[in-house]
Amino acid sequence: MSKKVLIVGAGYAGIEAALTLNKKKKRDKIEITLIDKNPYHTLLTEIHEVAGNRVSEEAVRIPLRSIFKYTDVKLVMDEIKEFDLDNNTLRSEDNEYHYDYLILALGSTPNFFGIPGLKEHAFTLWSFEDAVRIREHIKRTFILAEQEKDSEKRKRLLTFVVAGAGFTGVEMIGELAIWVKSLCKEHNIPRKDVRLVIVDMLPRILNTLNEKNAAKAHQYMEKKLGIEIMTSTKILEATEKGLVVEGGFIETATIIWAAGVRSSMDVENIDAEKLGNAKRLAVDEFGRTKHKNVYVAGDISGLLDENNKFYPAMVENAIQTGHSVAMNILNDIRGKDQNKITVKMHGTMVSVGNYFAVSEILGRNLPVWLSIVMKFLVNIHYLWEITGFRGAAVYLYHEVLDRRQHKNLIEKHYTTDMRAWWTTPLRLFLGGMWLYEGIKKALEGWFTTPKLAEFLGMAADSQSAATGSALYLTKVEETFSIKTGIINFLLGTESKVVEGTAISAVNFAKVELFHFGDFNLVPWFLRNVVLASDGLAMFFQVLVVILEIGIGLLLFGGALSFIASAISLGLLAMFVTSTGLYMDTWWMVFASIAVMGGAGRAFGLDYYLIPWLNNIWESWWKTRRFRLFFKGSFDRWD
Repeated sequence: MSKKVLIVGAGYAGIEAALTLNKKKKRDKIEITLIDKNPYHTLLTEIHEVAGNRVSEEAVRIPLRSIFKYTDVKLVMDEIKEFDLDNNTLRSEDNEYHYDYLILALGSTPNFFGIPGLKEHAFTLWSFEDAVRIREHIKRTFILAEQEKDSEKRKRLLTFVVAGAGFTGVEMIGELAIWVKSLCKEHNIPRKDVRLVIVDMLPRILNTLNEKNAAKAHQYMEKKLGIEIMTSTKILEATEKGLVVEGGFIETATIIWAAGVRSSMDVENIDAEKLGNAKRLAVDEFGRTKHKNVYVAGDISGLLDENNKFYPAMVENAIQTGHSVAMNILNDIRGKDQNKITVKMHGTMVSVGNYFAVSEILGRNLPVWLSIVMKFLVNIHYLWEITGFRGAAVYLYHEVLDRRQHKNLIEKHYTTDMRAWWTTPLRLFLGGMWLYEGIKKALEGWFTTPKLAEFLGMAADSQSAATGSALYLTKVEETFSIKTGIINFLLGTESKVVEGTAISAVNFAKVELFHFGDFNLVPWFLRNVVLASDGLAMFFQVLVVILEIGIGLLLFGGALSFIASAISLGLLAMFVTSTGLYMDTWWMVFASIAVMGGAGRAFGLDYYLIPWLNNIWESWWKTRRFRLFFKGSFDRWD
């Protein structure tokens, strides 16, 4: 009889628990169901980038179907209203769910600490929807400020306050400071008219980091970004007009609350002891509530560390507790002992805009540039684990190629969208040239008569009947040469004498690989492998013609244009290392690179072919249960 495991919540903890159960269940008969009110998983650590208009929504919103595509996990989009733990039953408005084991991974929600007016007048930043609301509000605020004639009203519109100087607050104000530069330019508003304020009741920002890193971030925010930092300042009330703080009033139309979290409001409906102001659910050392088949993971877990304190509401805690409770459920099913849960926190990092970050990894302070790199790598690693290559690639696309604002000179060029139809004429021209070359060779007798040795400039050196002409001489008059020991690049003129006819070409370029003294790898390979016999020479000769005609047809029709362009580059690489390329053929190298960027999807067969091939791939892959190269790269099976 199968055991039913229900997981409520598709945050970091719930995702990890579901994937772990699917991966580790082996031959255990387990039905895994993941329930969430949304069809997507949100990268909560990156939502400030959406709020600050650095990236689009798709950069932080991961479809659950893409995460669990190749697993046995059943996805249900629903919102649980009643938790009947005594009867192993959950109820929504329309449905009822029964379980043998339950994992509660409900996540957290903003904690207003009873401060009047915050819930009514402040924006929160704890969900994808929150980030979108903040972004659209800021856009609207600048539009209103641009047309506002009253100086006091305009000042209020252009004052932005973030309450809370922890990770979320600092990252939010940092993103906003970067975006403001673009907004001011767009709406013709002087930057000095915009006031950015971050407020916290603690004596310094980023209180969980060491003083050195906190001071670095403080200085950068004040000196480079023009942010006003108010520490040791208690927030008393939020009103429609602004924020009441100890010692004064900040008039503003924008208050973003980022000063604390508590367990999801759903825990109020759960029969379990709530601990502390955060309302975490009491659990034992194995992650279980008083109901021994109910486990808790992530931000709502009341798991205590060695100092008898809650683990912080951070991603690392969520992932580790999600994994641990999943393993304990498997142990219980298998009749094994439960394992005590211990969370190992490896470090923290926080970014302040695009080009600044501080971090502490394994007790060491990393330099700014490495902190930025590490933040990228951590996100890539996580996405690779849950979605494979595609998820990591999408993240890099949004962060590197599709970033929206505050770009330096180089970024302004490589982040510009390039529509495929712009490359259609280039694709057609390149395809036509390859088709012309292939057909010309066919008409010259390449399918029947040995031509390759003559083409490669080795007829005089070979005694084979496949060498063609008895007289073939190549001479390079070097005008430019780069030598690195194993690679020589030659640029000059080429003269050929073929059966008494002199042929010359200008601006001949050739790359010699692994050139040691008299030894040159490419000529050796061509002479001893490609031209080793008449049969091999004719085979490669015919293959060249077929490839040229094939590349031409594929590019001309816009079918498999990426593969065709890759083969085009391969042929050109062979030519540049053997015969060399001339001034009138070098353009084909760069044209092939440009056409690789999806040129066949516009006015080409790839528009229909690629989606069809994707469907074939996905259907086939569902039947495969093996892993390639990296853990979590393609599936969750061992």
